[in-house]
Amino acid sequence: MKIVTFGEIMLRLSTPCNKRFIQSDSFDVVYGGGEANVAVSCANYGHEAYFVTKLPAHEIGQSAVNALRRFGVKTDYITRGGDRVGIYYLETGASMRPSKVIYDRAHSAMAEAEPGDFDFDAIMEGAQWFHWSGITPAISDKAAELTRLVCEAAKRHGVTVSVDLNFRKKLWTKEKAQSVMRPLMQYVDVCIGNEEDAELCLGFKPEASVEEGVTDAEGYKGIFRQMAETFGFKYVVSTLRESFSASHNGWKAMIYDGREFYESRHYDIFPIIDRVGGGDSFSGGIIHGLLTKKTQAEALEFAVAASALKHTINGDFNMVSTEEVESLAAGNGSGRVQR
Repeated sequence: MKIVTFGEIMLRLSTPCNKRFIQSDSFDVVYGGGEANVAVSCANYGHEAYFVTKLPAHEIGQSAVNALRRFGVKTDYITRGGDRVGIYYLETGASMRPSKVIYDRAHSAMAEAEPGDFDFDAIMEGAQWFHWSGITPAISDKAAELTRLVCEAAKRHGVTVSVDLNFRKKLWTKEKAQSVMRPLMQYVDVCIGNEEDAELCLGFKPEASVEEGVTDAEGYKGIFRQMAETFGFKYVVSTLRESFSASHNGWKAMIYDGREFYESRHYDIFPIIDRVGGGDSFSGGIIHGLLTKKTQAEALEFAVAASALKHTINGDFNMVSTEEVESLAAGNGSGRVQR
């Protein structure tokens, strides 16, 4: 199935071995970014996954393209031009010390992209699914306008649209986020987010606190109903993360289809190798699940298992196969050597 994602891929520079920024003499280099990570997951599950962005024509831009191609993502719709690839620096936390991210992405090629850089109708031709995240409209006003245009094209072509709300406080305020994101919800069929995203992007506050380790699923049901009624979502999906420390998280999710709620099994993830991209791997899993599974319960269990596995993999991309995810979802989580 043809799946399209739209956003920015960045150069990630991360400190090795849980070092602090001020300790590091070198950085590990990978590429990643919300919608690019989702495209990689979908490609790994056998879909025809296209990532749409703008990247400079120089070697760093080409390296980002190559990183996508390595995992089977189709790059036909990537526009070349602009001056720079966005960068983010990652200091990986441990125990009670949280991870830190520093962005250096202002005036990137994607942030400065124009409507004329893309033929969105051609891109959406024959697509079954389109995915974007709240990071893309946050990077610039130009990118916010592009997000509206690509969503309109998706709707013209009858494509299912999903969004991962993905609020980033270092990119915009909650007031700006809501002024941009709420009008874009008219195009969305499947809304994905956590309790913080729902509050800061859309103004809905569930009775849950990730920082206090409290994620009572009952507190989400009223909010899910309100969101579905307000914006007409076909599905509302939320990950429920219990953050005991930077190295130890609880992980489950909920889904609501307008009639029934389903809560997934719970995963106790320890030790965490790399949680960056965990939400994106969940989005990729729920897209695959809703396209291929018979029930929303099966779709959600696939997504939660996929994202739990991502926490064990270094880098932004979730480098797992459908079979590996299915195995964990079926209860095989012992980690024993597969011979």
